[in-house]
Amino acid sequence: MAADTPKSVRIRAYDVGFGDCFLLSFVYASAERHVLIDFGSFPKPKRKSAGNMPAIARHILATCKGKLTAVVATHRHADHINGFATTKKGDGSGDIIRACKPDVVVQPWTEKLDAAVDSPGPKGFLPADRNHVTALADMVRFREVLLRRLEDPPPGWKRAGRELRFLGENGLSNRAAVKNLESMAPKEGRRYVFFGAESGLGRALPGVKVRVLGPPTISQSDAVEHMKKHDDADFWHILAATSESGAGAGGPPFAARHRRKAGIPGFARWLVGHADKLVRDQVLSIVRRMDDYLNNTSVILLFEAGGKKLLFPGDAQIENWSFALSKPEIRTLLAGVDVYKVGHHGSLNATPKTGLWERFSKRRRASGRLITFLSTEPGHHGTAKSHTEVPRATLVKALEDESELFSTDEGKKLTRKQGVAFIEHEVRV
Repeated sequence: MAADTPKSVRIRAYDVGFGDCFLLSFVYASAERHVLIDFGSFPKPKRKSAGNMPAIARHILATCKGKLTAVVATHRHADHINGFATTKKGDGSGDIIRACKPDVVVQPWTEKLDAAVDSPGPKGFLPADRNHVTALADMVRFREVLLRRLEDPPPGWKRAGRELRFLGENGLSNRAAVKNLESMAPKEGRRYVFFGAESGLGRALPGVKVRVLGPPTISQSDAVEHMKKHDDADFWHILAATSESGAGAGGPPFAARHRRKAGIPGFARWLVGHADKLVRDQVLSIVRRMDDYLNNTSVILLFEAGGKKLLFPGDAQIENWSFALSKPEIRTLLAGVDVYKVGHHGSLNATPKTGLWERFSKRRRASGRLITFLSTEPGHHGTAKSHTEVPRATLVKALEDESELFSTDEGKKLTRKQGVAFIEHEVRV
C-alpha cells in the first residue's frame, strides 16, 4: 500500500436526534484526515442524551486535534446545518467547528448566495440555474410569512399546523449557519458543486477519489425544473398574497379567520368549513412540495479508497437521483457500494428501491456485506397510517435483513464519551 493511501476509514455517526452529523476519519500511516458531513439537529430531540451540538462540536474538535480537512453541508435544511450557527459571544457550536479551519467547504451549487443577482456562479451556470436559486429564496420568504400566520391559526388547523411548523421551520434559512459556511474555508476552498463537478476533496485526501453525483443543475436535468414549473402554478400566487408588503392588508392564506366566523350565517358555515379544508390541504401540499424541492438540492458524494466505496447522499430524493441513475456507468459504479448512508433519515422516497437499493450487489452477503448508517429519531415526521413515517418501516426492515445496519436510534450500539453519543465503525480499505 502506498504511503499516501489511507489504510482505513473510521465513520462516526453522532446521535443528534433527527438530523445528520457524520465524521469521516481517513487513517493514513502517519496521520489522519477528517471530513465532517453535515452538522444539524431539528426539532428538539426526544432523548435527553441527543443533540447537544456544542458538546458534539467539542468532541469533533478533540477528535480531529483542532484541524478538519473538509466540511460538507449537503443542503440547507436545519437538521443538516443548524449546528454551524455562530453566536455573538463566539461560543456557539458553529464557532467551534470554524476554529477547526477546514481547507475545503463543499455545498450544492444552489448555495452560491449571490448567484441569483450578478454572480456568474459555478462553471457552466446558466440563466435557468440562476432562476432556480431565486426560487429557493422565495420559498424561504413564503415559509417565514406562513409561520407568523400560524401563531394564531383557525380551528381545524391544529394537526396541519404541527406538520407545517416542522416543515416550515426546518426549511427556514438559518442565516448564522449559512453565513458561517460561506466564509469558513479560504476562497479557493469554497466549492459549490453539481453532478460531475470537482469537489476539491480528492486533492485534500491523497489516495481517495471523490465523485459528485448530485445535484444536477437545471441545464443538466429538467427533472428539478419540472418540479419548479409545477410549483409555479401551485404557490407563487399565494406567495405574492402573503409577501411582506401584503402581510397586514391581505390577511392570512386561510379561507376564513376564526375571529370572523361569528358574522357568518349558520347556513353558510358548512361552505366556509369546506373552503377552509381545501385551503389547508393546498397549503400543506405546497409546503411538502417545497420540502422536496430543497431536499433535491442535496449533494451526493461517492468516496472511493482502496477498492471500497462509501456513498453519502444527504437527503437526495428521486428527482435528484434520477439524473445520476439514468447513466449506465453510474449505475455500474453504484452496484459495488460498500457503505451507504441511508438517504433522508430513511424516508420513503430517498432510497429508490429498484434504481438504487436493489442494485447494491453486496446486500445479503454472508461476508463483505453492505454496511448502512441510518441517522434518525422516529416520531417527528409522517405517520404509519399514511405510510409516510420517518424512518419508513419497510425500508428499516430491508436494512436490517439485507445489510449490517448501524442506527443512531439503537442505544445499545452507541458509544458515549464526553457527554455525547455516537456510533463508530472502521472500514478497512
